[in-house]
Amino acid sequence: MSTAQETSNKATFARFHDAGNTRDAELVSKTFDEVVAPNVLFHAPVPSEATGVQALKEVWAVLLRAFPDIHVEVEEVIAEGDKLVSRNTVTGTHLGEFRGLPPTGRSMTYNEIFVFRFDGGRIAEIWGVVDVFSQMRQLGMIPEGF
Repeated sequence: MSTAQETSNKATFARFHDAGNTRDAELVSKTFDEVVAPNVLFHAPVPSEATGVQALKEVWAVLLRAFPDIHVEVEEVIAEGDKLVSRNTVTGTHLGEFRGLPPTGRSMTYNEIFVFRFDGGRIAEIWGVVDVFSQMRQLGMIPEGF
């Protein structure tokens, strides 16, 4: 049985996730300001020196430019206490620059797992494990069979 905190965390996560899937950079930014703590600790490689919620916004801006049709399908959510884990499948078509690679038009699918810690009803910390190798292989940055 879920506690009130776990139910609240799931609802906050759903808002966070749903905003990303709108592919609307302005809505993503606005929603992140509402559900993510300004000084969120984001434990994942980011493409800039930004920190806090700004780093998260920049990651999404890069993804939306590179993969305008990006879609994150949540496969599983586990919530316990102040933590929530999300296992996702990400799909998209490479139509903009990504990691220095010009658009290839290739479709890609990769997996990721994120752990979120909540504080005061907002996302306060995020740890991410993204299958970057699969991304790079599918985009031709790493030869097939490597």
